[in-house]
Amino acid sequence: MGRKMEWAAKRMHLGGIPRKMVFVAVGAFSKVVATVLNTTTVHNPDTLLQLVHHRPPGVPLITVSNHVSTLDDPVLWGFKSFPTSDSKLARWVLAAEDICFRNMAFSYFFRLGKCIPITRGGGIFQEHMNEALERLSEGEWLHTFPEGKVSQEDAPIRRLKWGTASLIDRAPVTPIVLPIFHHGLHEVMPEKFFRGKRPPVPLWNKRINIVVGEPIEFNLPQMRQIAAAAASHDKTLPITGWPSLHGLDEGAQRCLYRDISKRIQVVMENLRGFSKRIFRSS
Repeated sequence: MGRKMEWAAKRMHLGGIPRKMVFVAVGAFSKVVATVLNTTTVHNPDTLLQLVHHRPPGVPLITVSNHVSTLDDPVLWGFKSFPTSDSKLARWVLAAEDICFRNMAFSYFFRLGKCIPITRGGGIFQEHMNEALERLSEGEWLHTFPEGKVSQEDAPIRRLKWGTASLIDRAPVTPIVLPIFHHGLHEVMPEKFFRGKRPPVPLWNKRINIVVGEPIEFNLPQMRQIAAAAASHDKTLPITGWPSLHGLDEGAQRCLYRDISKRIQVVMENLRGFSKRIFRSS
């Protein structure tokens, strides 16, 4: 099956005008929700802004965050100093196909918004993951929610899906990986507001707290060697027919993606603890 409405995601589709219109409108909405209706505090925003504006040419950026509401993207980028209306600087984002691409109108809108459809449960080698790799190969910024689904429980970061780890490993140029943790958007858009449904509009007078971490360093050549050695001693790893990558068979890839994901999870959990301490003291 071909990629879903990929033509609408191209930068110069209809001269780029529809994309610009979407980002201006959605950017304005994000600013209103984040800075007018609610109070948003961002810790270490300069690290994110520097990487969005000035990272080395050709070097991709992957940001990862927890996922607490359907408004996380785009409101996460609605804080005062962020260029929300600049479609050239904007992130690409992996978006759930069954939610954002359920009809032609939604598909067109979210494609203009630089969303890449992902089938949950479709595996790390599904067609649109290749599209995400293409964006990374162009030095673009990609945002992912590696937990894989919305959770509004006050609980530790769940075990991460391996899609983000596979993109880090498979990208032609190793991406800069920046972790982000946010708190408060679950109150702006609660999943069970009335009769088990979300509110029709975002709620207001809430506090949103965003903590931007520091880039996570991955020594991938070394991690691949360790994964290959670990896989050779673990005969319980499932084999489903993955292609060999970087000289690693499927078992070694599974070990590698598990290790990358665990490292991201630990960093995000540390950010969660930091965020909770700040939230209690403010």
